[in-house]
Amino acid sequence: MTTNRHAPDILSPEFAADPYSAYRIMRDEFPLIRHEAMQSYIVSRYEDVARAFKDPVFTTDNYDWQLEPAHGRTILQMSGREHAVRRALVAPAFRGNALQDHFMPVIERNARTLIDGFRHTGRADLVADFATRFPVNVIVDMLGLDQGEYERFHRWYTAIIGFLGNLSQDPEVHAAGVRTREEFAAYMLPIIRERRGSLGDDLLSTLCAAEIDGTSMSDEDIKSFCSLLLTAGGETTDKALAGIVRNLLDHPEQLAAVRADRSLIPLAFAETLRYTPPVHMIMRQVAEDVEIGGGTVPAGSTVTCLIGAAGRDERRYADPDVFDIFRTDLSAKNAFSAAADHLAFALGRHFCVGALLAKAEVETGIDQLLDAMPDLALAEHFRPTEQGLFTRGLAALPVTFTPAA
Repeated sequence: MTTNRHAPDILSPEFAADPYSAYRIMRDEFPLIRHEAMQSYIVSRYEDVARAFKDPVFTTDNYDWQLEPAHGRTILQMSGREHAVRRALVAPAFRGNALQDHFMPVIERNARTLIDGFRHTGRADLVADFATRFPVNVIVDMLGLDQGEYERFHRWYTAIIGFLGNLSQDPEVHAAGVRTREEFAAYMLPIIRERRGSLGDDLLSTLCAAEIDGTSMSDEDIKSFCSLLLTAGGETTDKALAGIVRNLLDHPEQLAAVRADRSLIPLAFAETLRYTPPVHMIMRQVAEDVEIGGGTVPAGSTVTCLIGAAGRDERRYADPDVFDIFRTDLSAKNAFSAAADHLAFALGRHFCVGALLAKAEVETGIDQLLDAMPDLALAEHFRPTEQGLFTRGLAALPVTFTPAA
């Protein structure tokens, strides 16, 4: 398409303030952009992002430089049988009876404990007081670690998330992420070795004991997976929880419907993953020349897949800029599986292994928050604003409510 407009710059202040307006321009006029500063090609249409997640020519080799400095080598960097076996070793802990019987009580207890900290006050910042703490605390407990380490894990979580979203290459943010990898390894590796000799019913023991066809996870494999779980498992739940509450507050009739029928919470979660996804971009690397977005991406190039743009693509969704938990072109039935109608958990072989854990946490968290805050309202004069590029969410969400008796 011929145009006199310049393509939006995803590193610009204007984009940071309002990516959604830029996404529409990109989808309509610049479906393939070469971004020199990032040394990456950018795709924004739903069909192109979905293809990048499913087509094997789009590899995860980019994680060698993107994730390994923060986590070590993780399952996301693996392919073929190595990836299939590692995924088979960890996946059973995040679904079915293992999730329901062993970890749902942990999730429920952690939600209740955090909410108890403010349910009698009549006010809370649901980001600082709940959303950023809840999934991190759950992961610490699932791993069977010392609850006195909640603050340390929260600090590590914050540092790694900063590292992964450091598109401007701030040297202090980079150094903090690398330092966190060293601190995390020094903490976790001795515990992993000790746990191997004294297995329990926690997730860390499950990872230590897991074996398929003579293949098991090394201490380094387990440490790297725990680091990945801390960030990937925390980030989606963290930002989704606050995002769901904000979106429902903006649509009181839908909030009332969810409050009256809690089975609608998965719909609100799925629609939030489409409308205001926690992760706005995921990268891939092409193994050969690829035709996509009306152009050619050369072999070896990095491709930045804009999930935030794909979720608002009018080619895929009706009225995409409208938040509607009752929309007919997004199903909650498969929203937390590799057949999802949204792209927030990716698709294909690298579909998020912790999607059902995130669903359990969000359903529990929102359910308990609604019980504790029967007349939930946004704090007077506060206007919620999102921040972040790689991941994006609310910096704060102060609310008021009638204190519990």
